[in-house]
Formats: sequence, structure tokens, C-alpha cells
Amino acid sequence: MSSDIVNIAAHLPAMAKRQPDTTAIIFPKQKRRMSFAELDKLSDRIASGLIGAGICSGVRTVLMVTPSPEFFALTFALFKVGAVPVLIDPGLGIRNLKTCLAEAEPHAFIGIPKAHIARLLFRWGKGTLRTLVTVGHRLGWEGTTLSSIIENTPPDEPFMMAPTQRDDVAAILFTSGSTGIPKGAVYTHGNFAAQVEALKKVYGIQPGEIDLPTFPLFALFAPALGMTAVIPEMDFTRPGSVNPVKIIDAITRYNVTTMFGSPALINRVSRYGVRHGIRLPTLHRAISAGAPVPAAVLERFTSMLNPGVEVFTPYGATEALPVCSIGSSEILGGTRDITDAGGGVCIGRPVEGIRLEIIEITDSPIYYWDDDLKVPAGKIGEIVVQGEQVTRNYYNRPESDHLAKILDPETGSFFHRMGDLGGRDEDGRVWFCGRKSHRVETAAGPLFTIPCEAVFNTHPAVYRTALVGIGAPGEMKPVLCVELEKGSKWDQDKVREELLKIAQEHIHTHAIETILFHPAFPVDIRHNAKIFREKLAKWAAEKVK
Repeated sequence: MSSDIVNIAAHLPAMAKRQPDTTAIIFPKQKRRMSFAELDKLSDRIASGLIGAGICSGVRTVLMVTPSPEFFALTFALFKVGAVPVLIDPGLGIRNLKTCLAEAEPHAFIGIPKAHIARLLFRWGKGTLRTLVTVGHRLGWEGTTLSSIIENTPPDEPFMMAPTQRDDVAAILFTSGSTGIPKGAVYTHGNFAAQVEALKKVYGIQPGEIDLPTFPLFALFAPALGMTAVIPEMDFTRPGSVNPVKIIDAITRYNVTTMFGSPALINRVSRYGVRHGIRLPTLHRAISAGAPVPAAVLERFTSMLNPGVEVFTPYGATEALPVCSIGSSEILGGTRDITDAGGGVCIGRPVEGIRLEIIEITDSPIYYWDDDLKVPAGKIGEIVVQGEQVTRNYYNRPESDHLAKILDPETGSFFHRMGDLGGRDEDGRVWFCGRKSHRVETAAGPLFTIPCEAVFNTHPAVYRTALVGIGAPGEMKPVLCVELEKGSKWDQDKVREELLKIAQEHIHTHAIETILFHPAFPVDIRHNAKIFREKLAKWAAEKVK
């Protein structure tokens, strides 16, 4: 087979051949489990049926199915036929969902009954959809059901996987939209293959391990890595509200070796675990991403693990993942002190195969790469990355491509502008300083969110803070929004006085003279960690009138 032929679904039949009887997925709530051989066979059967239903190579297919055996089998089946799954987080909200679906121009829609009802009510894909498949009972709308597709396809019919090329489109994954409009990142089969290899190398993951993925997209990597995926009982759209008992029970009952969780989920589980003296001896590693993980949360969670076991915090985005990685031992052993003093959050070093550069800050498009764009070591600029796991473009958003992609004439490849600010130290480590769009441009110069907020987050009464700017760029008034720790009655006047004193102790926070207390920050639903600072800025502007 040509080395140019790459299909991300090929990992499943390879694992089915290598370890056919090993459990691929476990669903504690449904008391169901499937082996790699069973999952591969079911996805083959569905793939044959999908082609008969008109879903074949290149067909953009919206997939709105809750984590289940059907979700796994369908996703691998779509990859096998060469179709293009369109994955949109339902937590984005109705308005954003409608925009995403209009931009994706899907030809097929596979969803649970609830998703089809929403499709009809909000007229999703009205002008483009040709094929409809319901996972569950079809309640009067057109199309067919997944059960019918399976029943009408012979169980042992061999399926020939589509010979997709490395650069062929594999999926469209929409960003969270936490700092703007959601955009569809175009993933190729080569992008996915590079991600799988990077995760395997960076974290030393071995076939036969047991994984607890608390984010559906990461759940798909488990079978590709040869791991058994235990799908926890939780609302995947609200990780910050997870029942920690169910997470801990799944880890201990199934001897989980690897888990992925957002910072909000790790925080919730660790608070419960430490309070009840719980330990998790089977875990070999935990991975947390979506936002910076506070050192206090890492400290709590690692206290539940065996000595030497780490919580890794990879840095990346929907468009490029993983980019960098760092372990809790390095953070707790030294970088946390620099973070607390306002030096930014250390996100580690670039993973193998990633070229990372820091360039001058600008909101304008950069069409061609030039080494003169780079800033000296130690200076804060915008993070840009290049590599096999970095997506090249967005779907149907050329204006977003102009703002986010830089053509490298020498290689013909692209740099992706992360939209994040940071710098590099003398040891090659990268320090994250916040989103570019969140910088506060004052008359005295720019203030960066993460370095400023970190010094205030050390106060025992503070749960989290958010720096926002009021006014026009260049003349912004910096305002610190504060969310206090729950469960205690804090004297806000006293806390404000103490925070203002902290502001005067650091040269980069001298200009912060206004502090507002907010009951609960608006955050993204996907990770329950990214703060919607634009909303806070509007709220703050009303308060300081």
C-alpha cells in the first residue's frame, strides 16, 4: 500500500487483528461493552449500509449522537467510507449551531431524535441535506434509521476501506467560539494520524491500557491508540458539574490507567477526593487541557496519585493539538512560583515535529512567512506553529484563513497563528500570557491577562480573576473582575483593599485600580474553564459608568 494512502480508521482493524478479544469500549451506565473485533465488525457493517444510503466518499455528514457504542461505530464507519464527519459541540448554542451548519453545507445528517427535532425546528441544513439517518426511533421525518441500515446489511460482508490520501479531508471540527465565532477546522487524515502518533510518543501510551475520556473527541483516540475506553456517566457538555463519585468509581472499578479531563473536572474530582482521603493507584497519568490548570488543582490531584505519577497539561487548540506539553512535577517544582509572580503560565516545550515561533503582535493578516517576524527570546509576542498535526485552513471562511494562516514560501506549508500571546525562556520553554484579543491596551502600554491575573489569584479568597479593558484601544481602563471562593462569606471591602495592595506590589499591575466582584463568571460549556471576557467587559462597563 502506498505511504500516501492514510485513513485514520485503519487503526481500528489493525487493533482488531492484533487484540480482537480485548475490550474496546465500556459503557457503565448501559452495562455494555464491545471488543475491538466487535467494534470493527459493526463499523464495517454500518459503512456498507451508509454507502447504500448515499453517504460515501467526500459526503459532509453532520454527526449529532451522544457518546454510545453507536457513536463510536458510526464515526469509524464514516472514516472508513471516506465521508467527512462534521462535529459540532451542541453546547455552542442554537444560534452558533445554525451558523456552523450553514457554513458546513452538509449533505447528510445523522442524529438522535432530539437532534432531528432541533434540525426541523431551526431549519438546519434546509438547502443542502439529502440523506437523513436517525439513531433511535424516527418520529415521522424523512430518511432511515441506523437499526434499519444494520439489519439490511449482511453481518459478515467484507468492507474495503476507502483509499484516502494523507491530504484528503477527514473531518470538519468546529472550534468552541470562546473568543469569537466558531470556525470549522478542516482536518485531513494526515492531521489525525500525526495527532495519534504525537499522543503516543509524548505520553508513552501503550496498547492494552484503560482510558477514561471525559471529552467525546478524545474518546475516539482511545481505540486508535489500542486503549480500552471507559465512557463515564456524566453530562459531557457540563464537565464542571460532574459527579466526582462516578468518575472516581469508574477509575477504581475498571483499573483506569489514563484519564483526560478539563481543568474544571479535575478541580471538582480533586476537591472531593482530598476531602475524603481517596487515592487512585491505578492511574499512570492524567491529561488536562482546554485552559491553564491552576497549580493548586494540580497539587490536590497529584496527592491522590502514586509517587511520580503526573498530570500533564498539553497546550494546543482545535486547529493544532498537541503543540506543547508539561508535567505537574515541573510546574509544582518551580514554574508555579514564576507564574504567581506574574511571569505567565509555563506550557512546556514544543512536542516533537512542531515548529513554534513567537512573532510581533498585530491584528492584521500576515500573508507570507519571514524570519524577521520573530521577536527576541524573552519578549512577549504571538505564538505561531507549524507541523503535521496543524490544520491548514477553515471550511468556507477565507477571511478567517487570512487572519490565522501564514504561508511559508520555502516549504509550501502554513504557520497557524494560535491567537495566543507568550514568550520563550533561555531553556526553550514557552510561557503563555493570554489571548491576543484579550490584551488591554492602556495609554501606558498593553497589559496581558494571565500575568496580571496570576498575582491576584494567590489571594485565599479568590477563586479566579479576569482582567478586562473598558474604552478604546490605546486608552483602555483596566478593570479586574473577581470571582470569590464559594462556601464562605468574604468581606468584599477588605478583599478589595488587599487586592489593590497586591496590585501596587508588582510593576505590571500598578495601573489596575478598579476591582469588581462577579457572582459567577460566564464560561464556555465545553471545558467550563475558558472565561467569556467579552461578556465580562460589557458587564464591567455598565458597573463603572
